Amino acid sequence: MATQSRIEWTESTWNPLTGCTKISPGCKHCYAERMAKRLKAMGQPNYVNGFKLTMHEHVLEKPLEWKTPQVIFVNSMSDLFHKDVPLEFIQRVFDVMKRAHWHQFQVLTKRSERLAELSPHLEWTDNIWMGVSIETKDYIYRIDDLRKTGAKIKFLSVEPLLGPLPKMNLKGINWVIVGGESGPGARPLEREWVTGVRDQCLKAKVPFFFKQWGGVQKKKAGRTLEGRTWDEMPVNINLVKA
Repeated sequence: MATQSRIEWTESTWNPLTGCTKISPGCKHCYAERMAKRLKAMGQPNYVNGFKLTMHEHVLEKPLEWKTPQVIFVNSMSDLFHKDVPLEFIQRVFDVMKRAHWHQFQVLTKRSERLAELSPHLEWTDNIWMGVSIETKDYIYRIDDLRKTGAKIKFLSVEPLLGPLPKMNLKGINWVIVGGESGPGARPLEREWVTGVRDQCLKAKVPFFFKQWGGVQKKKAGRTLEGRTWDEMPVNINLVKA
């Protein structure tokens, strides 16, 4: 079966690719890097290379075996649009997502330039959601790159939010996730940064999902904002969480 995810905005994860390299400030305390090192130490065969970029042919068609419809985060342990991932491999991932049409797939990248470049060479079926990560105002340009793609559902992962994001253009964006950094060395999240993004979503009528305040003790910090939990989704899906 799929690997059940603790990530609040998805249900399962699928990693035909693992490993990555740091590209922007949000990568500084990468959770995937910490996890990959731990899994390598535990002898998990998919992580014999640690956090070195690795393609896993044997994992490619796994979603076709999962018969229960799920919301699946693709490559939670990597970035599908990393410069060293061949277009042919990316196309094979997209082909599996097309054939596994009963699932909803969430693809997320920080490499928005390559995403925009390769988009015309990919088949964007309706069950493929495409997102970009934005950490500070210096990376708002990733939204423009996302808009150039053929994805029906386009979303922003504003996590870890490391500063205010004023005056975002949310035209054509279908969903925004916001979250603070968690784990060792977690950088602070200011309330006004979160409400600033939330208010822009409300004005633009874009579903808003607040994942967490984060911090070293993220469970204690919780995920309520101004007395409520924000779990809005771009489509009518009720996430089944343990």
